[in-house]
Amino acid sequence: MSKAITARSQDYSQWYNDLVLKAELADYSAVRGCMVIKPYGFALWENMRDALDKMFKDTGHVNAYFPLFVPKSLFEAEEKNAEGFAKECAIVTHYRLKADPTQKGKLIVDPEAKLEEELVVRPTSEAIIWNTYKNWIQSYRDLPILVNQWANVVRWEMRTRLFLRTAEFLWQEGHTAHATKEEALVETKKMLDVYADFVENWMAVPVIKGVKTANERFAGAEDTYCIEALMQDGKALQAGTSHFLGQNFAKAFDVKFSDKENKLDYVWATSWGVSTRLIGALVMAHSDDEGLILPPKIAPLQVVIVPIYKGEEQKAAIDAKVNEIVVQLKKAGIRVKYDDSDQARPGWKFAEYEMKGVPLRLALGARDLEQGVVELARRDTREKKSMPLEGITEVILAQLDAIQKNLFDRARQYRDEHITPANNWEEFVNLLDTKGGFIAAHWDGTPETEEAIKEKTKATIRCIPLDTAPEQGVCVLTGKPSTQRVLFARAY
Repeated sequence: MSKAITARSQDYSQWYNDLVLKAELADYSAVRGCMVIKPYGFALWENMRDALDKMFKDTGHVNAYFPLFVPKSLFEAEEKNAEGFAKECAIVTHYRLKADPTQKGKLIVDPEAKLEEELVVRPTSEAIIWNTYKNWIQSYRDLPILVNQWANVVRWEMRTRLFLRTAEFLWQEGHTAHATKEEALVETKKMLDVYADFVENWMAVPVIKGVKTANERFAGAEDTYCIEALMQDGKALQAGTSHFLGQNFAKAFDVKFSDKENKLDYVWATSWGVSTRLIGALVMAHSDDEGLILPPKIAPLQVVIVPIYKGEEQKAAIDAKVNEIVVQLKKAGIRVKYDDSDQARPGWKFAEYEMKGVPLRLALGARDLEQGVVELARRDTREKKSMPLEGITEVILAQLDAIQKNLFDRARQYRDEHITPANNWEEFVNLLDTKGGFIAAHWDGTPETEEAIKEKTKATIRCIPLDTAPEQGVCVLTGKPSTQRVLFARAY
């Protein structure tokens, strides 16, 4: 089967789909809008999950698990949250099938097996978790609760794309409870920093930290903090969110606690999450027309070794040396594979591992072995060079660090070159249509203007950056006064 993929310049969307499929990250399934995450894609997710999980635990969080199903009455308890997700909900109404008396081998819903109360298949878990927290919290001594869960969620999307938007996806969702507003705000911002640290230092994708507008805020939150990344086609992608929920869910589920003065008060809450959508971000931030380019820190394979030989005698000699190298690399914590299968030629293997984004490839032939060298190829730059076998472990460790840094620097340079100020409507529209990226523009602060800009251009306010200095100006659409620039972009 040909491994060629559509060029980014020809059709970026098709390039992305081709790459996800041919790099064997995911596949379409028999369920409309749902994907199969293939072993290579799941290995990538496991590496991301494990790194994040350690970061959560290092900041005092623990993992738990809550039901997939949420009674409809609980889901309705927090009105804004319920309204925000209502259109995406899948509902369970019955619990049994039975044989169809009119068609042999067919099943129908048993009308006598109707649930007393319909169940929502979780689109997010605030409702079921806060109903549970009511039983866990009585006093300030029970706080804070710092819980995370790794789970799947269902949001019934009509237009789906592998990893970026599917009806079911994997994620983590943190749900914390605090005695004070100040504690909850510190938690919200702390987890935003954790996400930014992970995406930048593990995924090598630069992000902008900011606050969402009221229109873009999580349903049921008082404030939503976010990290926004920029893809190679100039579109933005929300890479993570952390929500300050105030006392909204505590009031909806009557979760009160006795403070140190023995006074009753409602608990303060946060929630925060990232999902397998990050794999889509990873693909689009770094990869090229030859396939994936993966940062070494989270690549399923960091190094692949391919032998080049004629006859079993040469192969035996190469095997012996490579086995030594593999032991050394694994001892150094490097994820390595020796592909000595005889089912494909070296050239095919080279293309295969380029497609899969393996950061480093070593090729070792009989002549190399005699000379005590090995050919080393970098996936990010496609540079090849001959290196001494002596000390190869240290060389590989240094090369992996260099690749990680290069990917981040390259992505940051692209991002920074695509943050452009616009001072009037004509500039704003022209930049969106010709350059893309983030447009730093003044906005009058009203939801009506934000919605009007979205309708006219399909660009949304990605965030109000946390590090933006106040600046007097006028809104690009209405000409009304503005005190700072916000970042607009077309987005995934």
